[in-house]
Amino acid sequence: MVYYPFSLKRTFAMRYNDWEPIYEEIVKDFGFNRRRDDEAARVASELIAYKKRKGGKTVKEEVEELIKGKRVLICGNAPCLGRDISEKEKEFDLFPFSHNYVVIAADGATSVLLRNAIIPEIVCTDLDGTIADIITANRLGSIIVVHAHGDNIEMLRKVMPALTENVLCTTQSEPLHNEHNFGGFTDGDRCVFLAKEFGALSIELLGFDFEDEQVSERKRKKLKWAKRLIEDIL
Repeated sequence: MVYYPFSLKRTFAMRYNDWEPIYEEIVKDFGFNRRRDDEAARVASELIAYKKRKGGKTVKEEVEELIKGKRVLICGNAPCLGRDISEKEKEFDLFPFSHNYVVIAADGATSVLLRNAIIPEIVCTDLDGTIADIITANRLGSIIVVHAHGDNIEMLRKVMPALTENVLCTTQSEPLHNEHNFGGFTDGDRCVFLAKEFGALSIELLGFDFEDEQVSERKRKKLKWAKRLIEDIL
């Protein structure tokens, strides 16, 4: 478990001009196709246009209301997540411990949380996790922050229509008018960027293992980027 307290006086807002040099470095490191990322952003923009709420707060306003000034617990999908949840439960007399935090799940961590009777307030996903669980969480009230990139265009088309209006779209390239780029690359570090963007009082990480040796070389590279980005922002 990792804990990051910081003062609300430290303001943060990711501008695309600040993010773009980092994004270009990631594109070069992984050999990504920027045009495909731009296409994914366009597809997501078209799909999110059908998710308009009728009156009341926008989804972005609700996310800010959920996070600002609150203690945030971000759950990654490393194998240690189940153990970390058990250890966290011991710190509190009342179950579930999630009553004390705003819980943000990184993609596949949603499944582990649901098995532990925890519904995350927010899920950040590029749709690599168990889609049935992500849809279930959404229907139980979770806001889904769907990340569009060049490798998940078909999944965007399949999954977005099944989600409720409680959804935001992010992109790692330049966002269109109804999308966002809060910074971040992997599901886990994008959760951290989101929490920082909206003024979390503190951030605690469960289920993160940046040194996991039981993953592919590509995944190890992603974990290195996640660690670097999280350390840079906090």
